[in-house]
Amino acid sequence: MTAKVESFDRLIEPFRTELLAYCYRMLGSAHDAEDLVQDTFLRAWRAREQYDETRSSLRTWLYRIATNVCLTALEVRGRRPLPSGLVAASHPLGPLVRGEDAVWLQPLPDALLDAGDPAAAVVDRSSLRLAFAAALQHLSARQRGALILRDVLGFSASEAADILGATVSSVNSSLHRARTRVQEVEAQPDRLSEPSAAEQRAWVDRYMKAFEQADVEGLKRLLTEDVIMEMPPMLNWFAGPGNYGLFMEWVFQAAGTDWRLTAVTANGQHGFAAYRRVGDGYALHTLQIFTVTAEGISRNSVFQDSEIFASFGLAAELDPGEFPAADANNSSPAAGMY
Repeated sequence: MTAKVESFDRLIEPFRTELLAYCYRMLGSAHDAEDLVQDTFLRAWRAREQYDETRSSLRTWLYRIATNVCLTALEVRGRRPLPSGLVAASHPLGPLVRGEDAVWLQPLPDALLDAGDPAAAVVDRSSLRLAFAAALQHLSARQRGALILRDVLGFSASEAADILGATVSSVNSSLHRARTRVQEVEAQPDRLSEPSAAEQRAWVDRYMKAFEQADVEGLKRLLTEDVIMEMPPMLNWFAGPGNYGLFMEWVFQAAGTDWRLTAVTANGQHGFAAYRRVGDGYALHTLQIFTVTAEGISRNSVFQDSEIFASFGLAAELDPGEFPAADANNSSPAAGMY
């Protein structure tokens, strides 16, 4: 019996990473996605004697279980937007307003996708972009499932219908409405002019250098004309390099110019964790994830949430001894005050 159980576990384990990505796209939460994959595997194990390989592939069977788990979860969970998809833009120097009742979209650490079997199916990171994940939140649960299964994962209409427990005509109708809605919220243009991974890294590296130097004009030169900054759990968001610059001037005035940055990747995008000087050390302040186009940085999604910090394994504090002495221009209060 033990041998059979271990054999079944080995059969389903290679699907863990792609199911994690699927559950994340459906729920918009890294934490929820991990829990739902565990639930999927538990249900699959309990129903292992019912699996019939003559009726469907193991992958399709697992996706059917995962979809049911996700649809059940979505019955009691609201959508997870980003501020730009929820409220109108605000003034960059206006008061910060916390979205008390909002449950926000979370970034998905790339490390979670890299932790599985390297021989497992490769996940399309471009379909995990924050803008696309945010657009999915505007769809109903079944529209979301139809779009992901058909357009992202490449299941046939009949396979998607089997997974969703629906008819082919119903899936096609949901897919049509989902495609229309996604186009309305403009989630896809970012991908049309997306540079290579190395080029994206270079843009963010230049941004990090300018940030560490409190160089607001240098930051602005790296931005597109329609750049957006948003910062859940705050409702505030704004667009354009001018507004972006005004806000960053305020940040350096309010929080100082002595920062340490640690590079991260999430949703197939580059970013960093920002630590600000507090007393004798550096305290974790924000996690910032960037959307980069060929023209520059078009979006900065800034997160400040303990659950998100934990999912990235970020230390709450850094010891100054871990870093070389700061450049005099960076540590001078006058250099960063505006």
